[in-house]
Amino acid sequence: MPNPGQPTISPGATGDAVRRLQRALRRTPDLGIIVSGVFNAQTETAVKEFQSGGGLTVDGIVGPLTWNALPDGGPMPTLQIGSTGDVVRSLQNVLTNGASGQWNTTPKGIDGQFGPNTQASVEAFQSWGGVTVDGIVGDETWSVSLHAASATLETAVGLNYVIN
Repeated sequence: MPNPGQPTISPGATGDAVRRLQRALRRTPDLGIIVSGVFNAQTETAVKEFQSGGGLTVDGIVGPLTWNALPDGGPMPTLQIGSTGDVVRSLQNVLTNGASGQWNTTPKGIDGQFGPNTQASVEAFQSWGGVTVDGIVGDETWSVSLHAASATLETAVGLNYVIN
């Protein structure tokens, strides 16, 4: 079960369960979904479309059957100065390969260490993607569309780094 122990939620709900739902819907993929933590009309429409396509009861309410049918909605890790590991290496690879003609600033190496050069590349990417420029890779930055084959930064880096 990709989303164990989640509460039944419906329009008007707010909080972490709604963020998990919105991340899961983005991974269906529905790249128009904004991860806001508010179960708004856009989220309700996306839920109903998912339910309809999945042969579920179309009611806009996310209960156990809908949760079970959705992909894992766990968050990607938050990356910032001091982060290390394979997920940082994958991020640096995407930032390096897409920089030319796009955000034009690379992390200056693919070493798995999130340092000042990676932060500068993330900030350039955030500016290019039209999101808050803070040098921290969180939900908003992971959701930036790469404008190629329905990819986001999250899907390009790889969903194998989702935190359960």
